[in-house]
Amino acid sequence: MKSSLAVLIAAGVFGFGAQAFAHHSFAATYLEGQETSIQGELVQFIYRNPHSFVQVMAPDPETKEMVRWAVEWAGNGQLRQAGITAETLKVGDRVVITGSPGRNPEEHRLRMRTISRPKDGWKWGGVVD
Repeated sequence: MKSSLAVLIAAGVFGFGAQAFAHHSFAATYLEGQETSIQGELVQFIYRNPHSFVQVMAPDPETKEMVRWAVEWAGNGQLRQAGITAETLKVGDRVVITGSPGRNPEEHRLRMRTISRPKDGWKWGGVVD
């Protein structure tokens, strides 16, 4: 009995440690003190945990060529609490996004701060955990 309890406790401790270690630091990936804005067409909305993503075709700020941006958002649990579902955004939606740019500009990444859909005035802004 004692050994079974010890195994369960150890599994819980190691499982928690592995999960906590796996979560990355946003500051390691994004320039938290900077903000960039993109405007373009939504090409994919990945609604999942631990973080959702939107993929947007928008111009590169330097070359002005259209590129695919990967924008990291909150997890689906946090989004659901804000009333956002997997059907809130559709491929083809024109969106305006502000966020912290990725440390490597060639990757075209953002950590989302705000998103809006001008055609109907829908907006979201918040903190991504």
